[in-house]
Amino acid sequence: MSQPFDLQIRTRIVFGDDSVERLGKLTAELGVKRALVVTDEGLVGAGHVDRAENFLRRAGVEFARFSDVHENPTDLDVESCAAVAREFAPDGIIGIGGGSSIDVAKGTDFLLSCGGKIQDYWGVGKATGEMLPLIAVPTTAGTGTETQSFALITDHETKQKMACGDVRLSAKLAILDPVLSLTMPPLVTACTGLDTIGHAVETAVTKKRNPISSFFSEKAFTLAARSFPRVLAAPTDIEARGDMLRAAAFGGLAIENSMLGAAHSLANPLTARFDVPHGQAVAMMLPHVVRFNAEALAPAEAYFSLARAIGLCGEHADMFQAVEALAQTLQNYVAHARLPLSLAELGITNGHLPELAEEAARQWTAQFNPREVGEKDLLALYEQA
Repeated sequence: MSQPFDLQIRTRIVFGDDSVERLGKLTAELGVKRALVVTDEGLVGAGHVDRAENFLRRAGVEFARFSDVHENPTDLDVESCAAVAREFAPDGIIGIGGGSSIDVAKGTDFLLSCGGKIQDYWGVGKATGEMLPLIAVPTTAGTGTETQSFALITDHETKQKMACGDVRLSAKLAILDPVLSLTMPPLVTACTGLDTIGHAVETAVTKKRNPISSFFSEKAFTLAARSFPRVLAAPTDIEARGDMLRAAAFGGLAIENSMLGAAHSLANPLTARFDVPHGQAVAMMLPHVVRFNAEALAPAEAYFSLARAIGLCGEHADMFQAVEALAQTLQNYVAHARLPLSLAELGITNGHLPELAEEAARQWTAQFNPREVGEKDLLALYEQA
């Protein structure tokens, strides 16, 4: 019996060098006359925001700017942005930047369109009305939020990451311009690239995976596998930057159709408690999760397909040797990025692990992991890391 799926790609994706030059025209085509631009000061300093706003101006689109987005944004970022939005009264929102800026733009859309506070939308399908048109212009190649219907916002008091999702939150338009990603600092390039790789590998094996998500997972992984080392070695390699942007967007589409797994459940507490960048945290835990999951046949077969897709093995290779080669390759990516390979190198001790495992067990992505994973399993995975 063929596996069923239900595919609806809600986001128009425009890719190409200097495609941001189309921002004004495409925004106007969506009927947006007053746009709130959500971004961060780093992007303002790089000149990208002024350039983007100039294209809006040429198209006759009025705009206001909120540029006080912080990394790993909290409910406070969303509330501050929403206050500016209420005063300006936009009829569309544009997120320019990494996942943080785009997620704050999404969170603001919730509050502006439906009222309340962002905690009200923690979960799935909690919007109470139609959303404003959202346009995403990613300048990093990591989260894939530009092609997802979720915003990830942290509660500043509890430190809990809240996944707020609704199909109406999906961006109407995503502009993928490799030129905008050239100014990424090396650490951001590394961490966002590792996040993209993590999305590709996790979505390939989850309980919800299907033929469509598997297609996007493998395409994202093959693009990232060939281009991640290149962007680390040659940051101005525009072709590799483009590959990484497409890989991130395809990874987002895979998440929409299959969700994520245990590596993300393990990573989120590391970010919340120890400020480990999200992509770095995912990448540190991923090889251990791959080995854990590969004890079951179905995920082992999916990992084998990924290993074969990037030339780690041939079609008739031993499957479990191929899985181990994949796990080692994932660890090598972290080493190639010159990031720590163990939790101990980050000052995280055995004494911290039980609390981290308890928190990881409460993360919602664990339920989609192909193998059942409980608190004891998560503790063991932390110990291995």
